[in-house]
Amino acid sequence: MKTKFSLCMALSVATAAFGADWPRWGGNDPGRNMYSPETGLPDHFTKEKGGRVEMKTGTEEVDTKNLPSAKWVAKLGSQSYGNVVEAGGKLFVGTNNENPRDPQHQGDRSILLALDAKSGEMLWQLVVPKLASGKVNDWENLGLLSSPCVQNNRLYVVTSRCEVLCMDTEGQANGNEGPFKDEAQYVSGPGKPPAKIGAKDADIIWRYDMMDELGVFPHNASNCSLLVDDDLVYACSSNGQDWTHVNIPSPNSPSFVAIDKNTGKLRGEDNAGIGPRIFHGQWGSPSIGVVNGRKLVFFGGGDGVCYAFDAKPKKGTGAKIEPVVSGSPVDRDEDKDTDYLKKVWWCDVNPPERRVKDAAHKYPAPEGPSEINATPVFWKNRVYVAVGQDPEHGEGVGILTCIDATKIGDVTKSAKVWSYDKIHRSLSSVSITPDGLLFVGDFSGFLHCLDAETGKVYWVHDLKAHVWGSTLVADGKVYIGDEDGDFFVFAASKEKKLLSVNNLGAPVYSTPIVANGTLYVHSNAHLFAFTDPARKQPINDAPAKIDLQKN
Repeated sequence: MKTKFSLCMALSVATAAFGADWPRWGGNDPGRNMYSPETGLPDHFTKEKGGRVEMKTGTEEVDTKNLPSAKWVAKLGSQSYGNVVEAGGKLFVGTNNENPRDPQHQGDRSILLALDAKSGEMLWQLVVPKLASGKVNDWENLGLLSSPCVQNNRLYVVTSRCEVLCMDTEGQANGNEGPFKDEAQYVSGPGKPPAKIGAKDADIIWRYDMMDELGVFPHNASNCSLLVDDDLVYACSSNGQDWTHVNIPSPNSPSFVAIDKNTGKLRGEDNAGIGPRIFHGQWGSPSIGVVNGRKLVFFGGGDGVCYAFDAKPKKGTGAKIEPVVSGSPVDRDEDKDTDYLKKVWWCDVNPPERRVKDAAHKYPAPEGPSEINATPVFWKNRVYVAVGQDPEHGEGVGILTCIDATKIGDVTKSAKVWSYDKIHRSLSSVSITPDGLLFVGDFSGFLHCLDAETGKVYWVHDLKAHVWGSTLVADGKVYIGDEDGDFFVFAASKEKKLLSVNNLGAPVYSTPIVANGTLYVHSNAHLFAFTDPARKQPINDAPAKIDLQKN
């Protein structure tokens, strides 16, 4: 027992000291807590703490002379919402095609870039043609919005065509692997002449088209950041309203599914019957955690309800299930021949006074209810989630709720540990430190610091611009960007302390990450790799050495 404990301690210390990959939205934590134990990270980025990123004269290339913390800077497109991940020495980030890297592919496309983590050089790219249906399903110039999930040599991502793709992390450089062999046609688009495929192109292993297979109708965009656990890929289906904003074309299609990670076959769909109650669209991402020995998957629905599903799909019973919200117009029948992700508990996180059916409270009114776009974060048997809406709807009231994840059934009244209604509508997921400090931004541009156990408010700071991304907490610091391009660093403490603010030259809609001693943050136009200039040796160049004999 002593030997095992010593080895675990040594590995833990090595990880904290020498860094780790950030292979998915939320890093190495399947609960999606935006926290990293890494240390030695910079607290400012320009020579002067209030500086601004400048371009080289007459170019779109960043002038790094004023950026002592910059390891490198890579040009992206013109809109970049897809949060970066790092795994195996490669970075993967979504953007658009305003900076074409292949003359074959001009005009509006969605792009996933694979970059070398040491240099920022492009290794390969996935080119995704736009849907013929147009912006009702695939809004122009948004680019690829999903944050990829990497497991070993496989990358899983949701495209702007509402597909789940599994790809080889090496691209075509090591050949065309897997059963999917039609990359040449895929990157050109249906009915177009096939492209020429080379080593700089993506290698698709399998493809699952949620519009074709599930009959869903994505509203404007598809952007779930997938979660892979055991042999399953969990995905939001992106089902939503059509252009009328009153009609749901596919009310009986599932909102949440599980797909086999090896074959791309459907393994299960939710039994919650969310479809008829979708307010607008569904753009959330799942998290996962073990509660009382049972693995649960948490998902924020387009109906403003937070769900916990059993992670293992099970056969339907043929029985009618309970409504998830009092007075729901439709319940869903379970088909005996269908495998379901069955709901274990559900919590309506909109206060009842916001669900009043009058003009003042009708969605998307500022005082009315909201869906859940943020990722539920699982931490110490609790789930933390804020409500919010499409940014086009503007600002409005919000609420952050802490839910006891150990309950069963309709837990709307029984499982709310605390709620915080001074937050505005939010797209952001929370970050929680090991000692229980919670940080979260809202769309109105306020950063909130609370006690994760009690909901007590320690401080609030007005960033003075909309916030689309989430906070990252690492090395005793809180990192967050805003729509004005300002990138803030605060001390992760009960007392508000602003360490620096630098402007990155373009809006920051993303969430920063840290991997192997490097802080990555991207604006709409550039991906920055920052390190502490005082560090004598990069973390990822000094691997931990553990003597198993001594431990």
